[in-house]
Amino acid sequence: MSSLVESAKKAFTSATATEKVADLQHDIQTPQARDHLTTDHGVKVSDTDNWLKVIGTGPGKYNGPMLLEDQIGREKIHRFDHERIPERVVHARGAAAHGHFKVHDDRASKYTYAPVLTDSLRTTPVFVRFSTVQGPRGSADTARDVRGFAVKFYTEEGNWDIVGNDIPVFFIQDAIKFPDFVHAVKPEPHNEVPTGQSAHNNFWDFVGLQPESAHMVMWVMSDRGIPRSFRMMQGFGVNTYTLLNDRGERHFVKFHFIPELGVHSLLWDEALKISGQDPDFHRKDLNEAIENGAYPRWRFAIQTIPEDREHDFDFDILDATKVWPEELVPLEEIGELVLNRVVDEFFTETEQVAFCTSHVVPGIGFSDDPLLQGRNFSYFDTQITRLGVNFKRWLPINRPICPVLNHNRDGKARHRIVKSSINYWPNRKNIGMPVPAEKGGYIEYAQRLEGIKERARGDKFQEHFSHAQLFFNSLASYEKIHLANAISFELSHCEDRVVYNSYIDVLNNIDFFLAKSVAGKVGADVPSQSGRRNHGKKGKGLSQTDFMPKEPTILSRRIAILVADGFNEVEMQAVRVALTTAKAVCYIIGPRRGRIHPSQDTGSGVSADHHFEGQRSTLFDAIYIPSGAEHVKALAQNGRVIHWVRETFGHCKPIAAVGEAVDFLRDVVQLPKVDLFAPGGRNDQVVSSYGVVSTGRYSASSIIADLPKFEADSKGFVSNFAYQISQHRCYEREMDGLTEMVAF
Repeated sequence: MSSLVESAKKAFTSATATEKVADLQHDIQTPQARDHLTTDHGVKVSDTDNWLKVIGTGPGKYNGPMLLEDQIGREKIHRFDHERIPERVVHARGAAAHGHFKVHDDRASKYTYAPVLTDSLRTTPVFVRFSTVQGPRGSADTARDVRGFAVKFYTEEGNWDIVGNDIPVFFIQDAIKFPDFVHAVKPEPHNEVPTGQSAHNNFWDFVGLQPESAHMVMWVMSDRGIPRSFRMMQGFGVNTYTLLNDRGERHFVKFHFIPELGVHSLLWDEALKISGQDPDFHRKDLNEAIENGAYPRWRFAIQTIPEDREHDFDFDILDATKVWPEELVPLEEIGELVLNRVVDEFFTETEQVAFCTSHVVPGIGFSDDPLLQGRNFSYFDTQITRLGVNFKRWLPINRPICPVLNHNRDGKARHRIVKSSINYWPNRKNIGMPVPAEKGGYIEYAQRLEGIKERARGDKFQEHFSHAQLFFNSLASYEKIHLANAISFELSHCEDRVVYNSYIDVLNNIDFFLAKSVAGKVGADVPSQSGRRNHGKKGKGLSQTDFMPKEPTILSRRIAILVADGFNEVEMQAVRVALTTAKAVCYIIGPRRGRIHPSQDTGSGVSADHHFEGQRSTLFDAIYIPSGAEHVKALAQNGRVIHWVRETFGHCKPIAAVGEAVDFLRDVVQLPKVDLFAPGGRNDQVVSSYGVVSTGRYSASSIIADLPKFEADSKGFVSNFAYQISQHRCYEREMDGLTEMVAF
């Protein structure tokens, strides 16, 4: 068995290898049993349990003082003392994976000569790190926050970093405000509270007095602030970059990553509970998907504006607090990003990876975006503080796969030994000579500049609310409700009345009814009239509903199967096989972690992956309860199971039940206003109501009807259930008031 496992691992490793993965092999050590323990300088260690000390020899041995000369003990303690490097000021908590990027064809060559974006024969290795922003490394994954979406492309021309977020805009327009923003959103200095959230006076004081943040706040307070998974969120370059083609023409560009699985979120109650139940939910989800072969995928798209159209819009295209509406600047899909390999060691890869917005390759450049200009300075400076000046070349995860040669020398943690007397240019031996542009050297675009030197911002940078209105207007009804509730939750944690009243004034410049709703909930002064008329316009690609997959899928969705002794194993296994065939991930949840016995003559039983107290409904996308009289009787007597189902219903997730389990939903759980399969009947008719799918039995004929398709009105039980899962949630429950009728 072990040889089969090793063979499978080798096959997987080979299939997911890239040039970067091969490069990392030079620095990978795989310890084996019986390998010798040594010091860092290679000396074998005879005793790692006792410090060298004076041992008294009175009437029996006794400890005397420890000796400073013990170089083995000193090294062990020193290395432990310095295991931690300074964590990132922001984006401290992250998770990452390896993968590859590939363009479909050369359609982007009209914008750029960068081969990574034009050569369809290339497969470029990538390393992607996802992160939260506010909290430290020990905070929870599911806090309401912006998520970092940083991609390092290991191109043949050098490393290219897109240091992006899951939200296309930012809180500030000019980088000089970044220290103020971060100080305001971080824990308050007098008590170091709160950790991992923005619900406090200082943050809301800052954004209330800095109206340029209004658009970003709307995004973070929407469902975008609590993604279901890293794999189900968009990625954006945020800033405006430039592309240069081989004719010397320049285009402004925005970068987009669109998830194959659609854009989905948690509910707020769910996110709060997961923070305590499984604070590592997102990083575990990423690894689980990759290890199960459900590789995360994103479509890569660009928006481009020719240089001569820079000023053709009623907003400044260099303003990072604004989007480029798709109606004005369409997206062009040019490639795909795939993640297919987990990291081998968290610290040396995920923690030591260093991204810089200034890392670009020939054909890609910078704009005068004032946030980007400051980031180009700040990121490089920050990485030097964290990792030392040699972080780009000598830390394996940051090392380019192309040749590197320059005259930089020395500095902390330098590894390369250069056998040469030359470390300057020009030199008599022509070592390290510059490369002309026609041979691949990086050149800056010859931009014509004219103006006055002053501390100021352009006229179009002064308008802050029209895009916030556009975003709010474009949301689905339930998304607007979630946004209003989120802002209300946050402001209710602000004790200073001045703070929450000032933010109601900001909201009143976005939408009068939104401002009134929030003010009424938090006890603020309710505005009597609109501060600014809502223009009523909507935009494409702003609501999460705009990103449902073209073909419904349950790929990587987590489904809990609730069982107790006496369940119908034949039925359960048939349903489980059908779901896993569609690449969902099923977990057996029972009264204990171990063998759960089926009803008589229906099988040998199954081993539960978790018990009812060990996992909660919040960690799954749907639940299924098989038939079986004794099993259902046991579930009905277990309050935790009843809560499992009610909580799943309250979080708008799909529920499926067969036979006696339908009676359990009707008589014990008592789901309000839901139509269920008629009591007493035991045929295979399927009833679907508010995301609850029920049937009297699941038999051989049922399996035949369950063709591998997802349809809302399918006659197949699993097909119907799978369709409900593919829709992520049944928000009609919330809109029709059903969730308010269930205690969860």
